[in-house]
Amino acid sequence: VNIIIFGAPGAGKGTQSQFIAKKYNLYQISTGDLLRNEIKNKTEIGKEIEHILSKGDFATDEIVNRLLKKVVTNLDYRNRIIFDGYPRNINQAKSLEIMLNSDNQSINFILFLKVPKDVIERRILARIICEKCNKTFNEFIDINEIENHKCGKTYLKKRKDDKIETLITRYDEYMTKTKPVLEFYSSKSYFYEIDGSEKIDEISSKITNIINV
Repeated sequence: VNIIIFGAPGAGKGTQSQFIAKKYNLYQISTGDLLRNEIKNKTEIGKEIEHILSKGDFATDEIVNRLLKKVVTNLDYRNRIIFDGYPRNINQAKSLEIMLNSDNQSINFILFLKVPKDVIERRILARIICEKCNKTFNEFIDINEIENHKCGKTYLKKRKDDKIETLITRYDEYMTKTKPVLEFYSSKSYFYEIDGSEKIDEISSKITNIINV
């Protein structure tokens, strides 16, 4: 199956994507991770991306689609992809449709994690991420998990763009550009809205029930 998971920055897309990928043996595509890998590897495109993200802006469609196409057309991931936070706008949605159709693939489930803005703010400002395995923690809630994290605490960092000013910019842009995408998909029979403010396990359980039907 191919799955799209949506939600504002901090809605829990990454956490649930990792859960789904592990449970159903899917390949998780996070455009954020693809972009950060380019930055980490100090490629030319990575330098351009870093400059864009530091201002709280999103990478251009051309950059994202170029990186994404490499993965979508990889035979190892055929019909077993979860798209984490992509597409972000109508142009990307249409590009994805063309990309998949040209490879005889399609989307089977679209999951939207709906979370109030105040909850998102609290989550993002408390978020720390493992640079090695990309697991996300809340520094005030996940105290035991952080202490016993398998990769060690030295890999746990805050993202440079996890600050209130950047959050406001990203959230506003999300509402402006991604909301129309949700409206574009919402009439599909495989579109599901989920309360993303619930506990992680409860959300995972709801997602499992949807996919297993």
